[in-house]
Amino acid sequence: MTYKKEEDAGVPAKAYSVAAEKPANRPVKSYRCGNFSGAIWSNEKDTKEGSISFLTASLRRSWKDKAGSWRDETVNLRKNDVAKAILLLGKLQEEMFFSEAEDNE
Repeated sequence: MTYKKEEDAGVPAKAYSVAAEKPANRPVKSYRCGNFSGAIWSNEKDTKEGSISFLTASLRRSWKDKAGSWRDETVNLRKNDVAKAILLLGKLQEEMFFSEAEDNE
């Protein structure tokens, strides 16, 4: 997609690409374990006081559907949500292991 800048102080308008003006957002760090991957992203937000930077995390699960096409689900988390997700997943894992142990008795 190409846009034209408005003429500025007698300088002729120039065509430029939106993608070329803003670099692609890439993760700060990423990890993979089986069909799960996680990434840490650097973000910026404009506020009344100026621009602030903050980190978020994404958790993605990928799989192939019946037709053989790759699919994925992504959950985006803020810093304070990561601990809550870890706690909740730990409780779910604990419940599943105890349920399995009871079923095997």
